[in-house]
Amino acid sequence: MLNDISSTLALLHTRRSGKPRDMVAPGPDDAQLRAILEAAIRVPDHGKLNPWRFVVVAADQRDRLATLIVDAYRAEQPQATPSQIEAMEQFAHQAPTLVVVLSAPVPGKIALWEQQLSAGAVCMNLLTATHASGFVGGWLTGWPAYSDTVRDAFGGPDQRIAGFVFIGSPLRELSERPRAAFDDVVSNWS
Repeated sequence: MLNDISSTLALLHTRRSGKPRDMVAPGPDDAQLRAILEAAIRVPDHGKLNPWRFVVVAADQRDRLATLIVDAYRAEQPQATPSQIEAMEQFAHQAPTLVVVLSAPVPGKIALWEQQLSAGAVCMNLLTATHASGFVGGWLTGWPAYSDTVRDAFGGPDQRIAGFVFIGSPLRELSERPRAAFDDVVSNWS
């Protein structure tokens, strides 16, 4: 059991987010992606509501997604520059695999905040399961996550895009980013 705990902690200590623009093939195949998503759904979920959904955007759907994002951006930002439009187009084409995670709260007695936290936890589990499967993941939001037009292509008005999770293989070794000092973020209650 100790080795399992040590392995799990080592896995958590080595997880890094990758930049989706730096992800290359291979990404997970269908069976690997299913295993990753099955692990991702094992999160705290008060009321057993499953207040989140996954939408997988296949490689052959990326052009259509890019068109959707660009058209929505142009409609909301009529003064957009060519470089901004190019960035919106490129957003949809990053990494071999894309999973859109929706926060899909269920009206009722469970607080909205708890359901939103569960959606964040499902994104984190998705990243951790991706890492455990030998791939790299990156969780992005950006302008597309806050567009009603983009959201409506994946879910309804009562849902929100919690993130676009890109999955692939790293183009180069991932570097460590600065992390908070333990004593800066941990204290004892007094």
